[in-house]
Amino acid sequence: MIPFFSARHVEEAVSPARAYDAVRDAFAAYARGEWQMIPKLYVGAYPAGDFRAMPALGGGHALLKWVTSFPGNPAKGLPTVTGLVVLNDVGTGMLEAVLDAGAVTALRTGAAAVLAAETLGRLDASTAAVVGCGVNGRAAARTFAALGRDVLLWDVDSARAAAVAGELGATVAASRHEALSADLLVTVTPGREILLPEGALRAGQHVSLMGADGPGKAEIAVGEIARAHVFCDDWEQASHGGELHAAVAAGRLTREETTELGAVLAGLAEGRRSDEEITIFDSTGLAIQDLAIALAALERAGELPGLPLLDLS
Repeated sequence: MIPFFSARHVEEAVSPARAYDAVRDAFAAYARGEWQMIPKLYVGAYPAGDFRAMPALGGGHALLKWVTSFPGNPAKGLPTVTGLVVLNDVGTGMLEAVLDAGAVTALRTGAAAVLAAETLGRLDASTAAVVGCGVNGRAAARTFAALGRDVLLWDVDSARAAAVAGELGATVAASRHEALSADLLVTVTPGREILLPEGALRAGQHVSLMGADGPGKAEIAVGEIARAHVFCDDWEQASHGGELHAAVAAGRLTREETTELGAVLAGLAEGRRSDEEITIFDSTGLAIQDLAIALAALERAGELPGLPLLDLS
């Protein structure tokens, strides 16, 4: 019998604080070569959206996430992200668990956004904000809250921002500008609009750019990337399909000028170099992060009442 973690069961099994720790350890394991993955494969159904296949291997387990991203779905009453995560035992190849991909994605996206902010932001950073309060933005806000940070929220849909603020006891920013001025900034938008034009970020600020996770998306201007100390989750993905792609294509950014977050967490590379420099983190979403959340959920399988079991015999 194989446990099936619905979205509700994923959230019950893995708290934002546990997701934060699990994703941090996964980044470091990947940087040390202990965990493996290949860049995600996109199957385009543009302009409506795309399908993505994401494999990873680590900790004695293998994972495949088959997931969609259809940004227009909310207007139809449907989720943007749907799909399944399949977890197997490496020693036998046997199926161990199936999980809702949307919930896994939200947890690891929120964890990665805040992990980058806390790792790369100034030690004296006092304000945090999330711009974009959809599923993944809510997850980032929940993670900030789990770490004890007060968080400002802003969304083009003021009611959505108010709903998340009410859930978390957070504050809705008076304006987008107020939110974008936070010491630790997380942007989780569809990536159809440049939120941060050249010159927008101030000295010492950090931004985790979570929205531009595919071709043609951008939340920040190329000129602003060139002003910053640049970090990413994975160079291969970020340079070809993430926020950094346009800067690389324009000749404004090279591999040597970019540091992977996992290398910083593993003690293999330098992070922030001064209180004055601007740091940015480009997230494209890694299968090793999904593996971290899936394993954290599997640990709790025996503690969840009503967890469905699949009979595949």
